[in-house]
Amino acid sequence: MTINVTYKDGTTATKTIQIKTGALPKYIKNATITVKNTDKSKMDIGNNKLTIINRTTKEPFAIDADGNVRWYSTNYSQHTIEQISNGHMLILTKKKESSRVYNDLIETDVLGRVYKEYSFDPGTKSNDSGNAKDETTVIHHDLLELPNHDILATVSDGSKYKEDVMVQISHKTGKVVKVVDLKRILPSSMYKKYKAGSDGKIDWFHQNSVDYDESDNSIMISGRNQDMIIKLDYKTDKIIWIYSGKTKATWPKKYRDKILTPTQGTTITGGQHGLYLLKHDGDSEDVILYDNNIDVTNGDKKTSGKYSQAIEYRIDTKNMWSYGKNLGKTNFTSIIGFAERESNSNTLIDFGFKDNGKESNIIEVDSEGNQVFNVTMKNASSKAYAYRAYRVPFYSSSYIFDVNSK
Repeated sequence: MTINVTYKDGTTATKTIQIKTGALPKYIKNATITVKNTDKSKMDIGNNKLTIINRTTKEPFAIDADGNVRWYSTNYSQHTIEQISNGHMLILTKKKESSRVYNDLIETDVLGRVYKEYSFDPGTKSNDSGNAKDETTVIHHDLLELPNHDILATVSDGSKYKEDVMVQISHKTGKVVKVVDLKRILPSSMYKKYKAGSDGKIDWFHQNSVDYDESDNSIMISGRNQDMIIKLDYKTDKIIWIYSGKTKATWPKKYRDKILTPTQGTTITGGQHGLYLLKHDGDSEDVILYDNNIDVTNGDKKTSGKYSQAIEYRIDTKNMWSYGKNLGKTNFTSIIGFAERESNSNTLIDFGFKDNGKESNIIEVDSEGNQVFNVTMKNASSKAYAYRAYRVPFYSSSYIFDVNSK
């Protein structure tokens, strides 16, 4: 590592030091990382950006443009790593590595210092090793920091229905201050007619993302098992719009004026993930998501399974950007995945469950669809594939490495 120092009098000094690090944990070491099509001049890497591999389970880690592991967490995580406004990360983990239950949400930094901890009761009886019988997590797929620094999280409420509720958690007290139950918002036929899974739970909606729009105090959510994205007024919980392959005529009458009609050539999402807002300009909203393109209940049966793609929608207009269709079945993923628009207008796409989970393929493309970075992770242990991939600064300009330094 080379350190360049500029003193107050304008003089400079340079020193190169070597640091010997410890061995990588087995779940990271055993994952084979292969990089190709790298063009660092066109990548969104800045001075210190890394690609965080947010895994479905096990230890998360981050790589540089050459595919070298530059950071990892020794805490097992599940689904959730979110960088918040102060530069810290919220990571869903568990107190005991041997436990099945991920019910410990920590606010931490890249050095592993914990600033805040939220612990959750899964609401089920556990055995002596801490293993809950039918819940492995309360918070599951996504969370975000609201403007007042409270946390909005997707949760299961302990009933026979799962992954269809959101809660706002006070960052000051840890108490739940608001609940959004989608069973009270969407038609009852959607969940009453949905069959229970092998765990006896009814996963009729399977919410896997939530994003907040401060300009109109609204939230956008993705429901994989309904092939549906929705926008809600966050104050009233009233529906603003719905985009779904479920035809307007099949909705109860009171919902029909909320259904968006796609323009000719606009694709219907199927089993989608990672919905978030790019910009809101007047009556126009640009959103991006990862379209798995699998017909779960209301997807496109004709194209289902043929490809997966990152796709940008402009609500109420005809302009649309997408990438992935040209890769065909090779990069089709039936579950998970993510798409992130970068600061230089590139898009980072996580084909997380490629080849039925045997590998995860993360590709960065420019606005013309040219690949500038392509990394593949193979040989990951069970469920340790890439749930999402983010490009983030390793540290912010305001980051304090040692509060005692002078």
